[in-house]
Amino acid sequence: MSKYVKNLISTHLASELQGVNDAVLVNVVGLEAGKTVKLRSQLREKNIRLLVVKNSLARRATEGTALSAAFGAAEGSLAIAWGSTDIVSLAKEVVRLSGDKQFEGFAARGGVMDGAVLTPAQVAEVSKWPTREEQLSLLVGQILGPGRKLGGQLLGPGGAVASQVKKKSEGEEAPAAEATA
Repeated sequence: MSKYVKNLISTHLASELQGVNDAVLVNVVGLEAGKTVKLRSQLREKNIRLLVVKNSLARRATEGTALSAAFGAAEGSLAIAWGSTDIVSLAKEVVRLSGDKQFEGFAARGGVMDGAVLTPAQVAEVSKWPTREEQLSLLVGQILGPGRKLGGQLLGPGGAVASQVKKKSEGEEAPAAEATA
């Protein structure tokens, strides 16, 4: 491959990866063409891109970016997966698909998260974290929890008093035990 072609490819790759800070390096060696098509379509449904890259061209294209750390020690044939809503959902999908018997040979080989290099074991660990949406729902629950509890505490005694007032207004006698409360 001529130097001109290499420069064109690395420039195109740099434009594809512009703004990407988190990615997972995966192994796709051994997948048949039909299985690769299925794999890519399943990833595409989750808004994840997969691109097989030559390591030297990837190093050249990601030089000076957060992704450059991932390709520093990369060896052999690999692909880069990026996209989704966050690194956690990306790692979850890669780990899920690597466990699928249909895609035997597909596995995480590392990655990068905010400029820090991830090992395959760390990618598996990140996949166990809550996603951005799950974290937001936990936060909202924690914010609303004390207000909900206070509202319940205020409405509980008020509801008891209101039921007693309703009984007296209808002409019923309130039980002695409830009247003293």
